[in-house]
Amino acid sequence: MRAPAGLPLSLSHGPYAAEVVTVGACLRTLTRDGVDLVAGSEPGEMSRSSRGAVLMPWPNRVADGAYDFGGRHHQLPLSEPAKLNAIHGLARWVAWEVAEHIADRVVLTYELQPQTGYPFALDLEVDYRLGDDGLTTVLSATNAGADTAPYGAGLHPYLTVGRRVDDCVLTLPASTWCPMSERGHAGPAEPVDGTPYDYREPRPIGDIVLDHPYGGVADGATVTLTDPDTGRSVWLTGHEGVSWLHVFTGDTIKGREREALAVEPTTAPPDAFNSGVDLVALEPGATHRASFTIAGSAPA
Repeated sequence: MRAPAGLPLSLSHGPYAAEVVTVGACLRTLTRDGVDLVAGSEPGEMSRSSRGAVLMPWPNRVADGAYDFGGRHHQLPLSEPAKLNAIHGLARWVAWEVAEHIADRVVLTYELQPQTGYPFALDLEVDYRLGDDGLTTVLSATNAGADTAPYGAGLHPYLTVGRRVDDCVLTLPASTWCPMSERGHAGPAEPVDGTPYDYREPRPIGDIVLDHPYGGVADGATVTLTDPDTGRSVWLTGHEGVSWLHVFTGDTIKGREREALAVEPTTAPPDAFNSGVDLVALEPGATHRASFTIAGSAPA
């Protein structure tokens, strides 16, 4: 019998441990001293709510699944039919190949073939490595075709400190945010100054509903989620290629509402295929990389 999540791949280094699965190259678990830093899917089960999913060759949504690029019109299948969107790329439900697996590292690869709506050939790679500073992930894409390809990437981890997000303290060093439509389409970026969406200084999340992209994110910017009672924290630091952070309080996840905070490091905001904002035009033979690190404090 074939497991819906594919093959589980375990990693460990010092106090950290993780599990990655081959379907979607998903990050299923990450712990420090046995305590969860991310809220993942159940063992062997398919990823729910995009938990730990790799988002390639675009993160978030393409409105109506339609876009123009290189003088041609393209129509993607609507993978979010209720809102008439194509969501989170084309690699979430495919079996990735294991290129390397050692105690503290796993590298997975996938050959994305030209297809309806995305007639471009990409060699995709996800490199997960545990170290003293936590789990560093590198998302890479090489254009293996003859035409320049539109491209973006991200990951969809849900950070947790073991309690509902309402009571947690959030620090989010981003200078802009984007209003969102009911269909999950982003408006133009606006300054966070003077808005309820400003978390540049640590403060409780409260009852605000977040499903918004944040921009103005500098290399090395760190998002931190903290339990104010115990001091337990988890953080995500963006590195090369991470210009945006999409933050989601999980209000629409039935049975698991607001139990964890999705902090998605991405290269672009939603619908970049249409807006062009931070869209990568990946030329033939070129490689694009984006990387980030997730870590957490030792349990009290």
